[in-house]
Amino acid sequence: MARRRANLRALALAGTAVIVLALPWAVTAQTVGDTFRKVSPAVVVIRAKGRDVSGSGEMRFSEIGSGVLISQDGDVMTAAHVVHAMDEFRVEFMDGEIVTARIASSEPTADLSLLKLDRVPPGALVARMANSDDVRIGDQVIVIGAPYGLTYSISVGWISARWPPNTVYKAMPLAELFQTDAVINQGNSGGPMFNLAGDVVGIVSHNISKSGGSEGLGFVVTINTAKKLLLEQRSFWSGLEGRLLTTEQADLFNLPPRLLGYLVTKVASSSPGEAIGLRGGTRVAVIDGESIVVGGDIILKVQAMAVGGLSAYERIREALAGLPSGATINVTVLRAGEILELSGTMP
Repeated sequence: MARRRANLRALALAGTAVIVLALPWAVTAQTVGDTFRKVSPAVVVIRAKGRDVSGSGEMRFSEIGSGVLISQDGDVMTAAHVVHAMDEFRVEFMDGEIVTARIASSEPTADLSLLKLDRVPPGALVARMANSDDVRIGDQVIVIGAPYGLTYSISVGWISARWPPNTVYKAMPLAELFQTDAVINQGNSGGPMFNLAGDVVGIVSHNISKSGGSEGLGFVVTINTAKKLLLEQRSFWSGLEGRLLTTEQADLFNLPPRLLGYLVTKVASSSPGEAIGLRGGTRVAVIDGESIVVGGDIILKVQAMAVGGLSAYERIREALAGLPSGATINVTVLRAGEILELSGTMP
């Protein structure tokens, strides 16, 4: 009888253990906390300064974003919109140490940039990169960043969906995206998304919101996209911000027949675009109800290749990526009604 009661107690304890293990909240809190403490020293805060054009003229502004250290020699991944067309930026580590950096590669059509630190602080943690093809819808993930400047904040969520390139955002045609309900706000941009093993599965891009806050529709560029465009096929950093003109807009700007053109709205200081002599916009005009920064150069050709849709962009991107340092870059622009030939050298 005593043995039977002991066996029943053992079975009851085993059943309780099975129930506890089946409840995610019973184990996830500790797992998430452990992951955060393990990987947060690899996360950096990026403070940038830039210029913009408004109805009242040129204005200066500051932006805060996040990033992640992915190599011992100082490679930091972040979002392109945090640094791509900014005049200056600095990288801040968890202990408050500030390091200067330069842009080594940037792909705005996937909202990705790669920074190269001038030095790596002693003891800096290098994050591991996952194979994002292994991530499944329903996997739990954590995001670490600086929402509204609140540095090293964590949010937890799930992978809600996976979107192939050129499906969700036409402005980001090269980006494969994860959709997540993890809270993403201004300042999270460029920060890493980790799986619970502590491996980076993506780089935070943005969210969709009608209220201005997080509504559970966050989008993160997969780490495999980042590895391909920033490490394997390094994208040329131009320092330009602008827009591809539509056929109707090309007619309004009086472009040559059968050419679309890229309207330059901003040129970052000390960028290759500035070295070539490209000019950004100077004023805001309303065209068909949309505010557009105008007055800048309209790029018609790069390396004698006409600017156009995605296929043309990819050909130009491949050509620039294949140029050695010191090679000549040729750009044809329309400026104040006159077609000009500009040139510069590959950094």
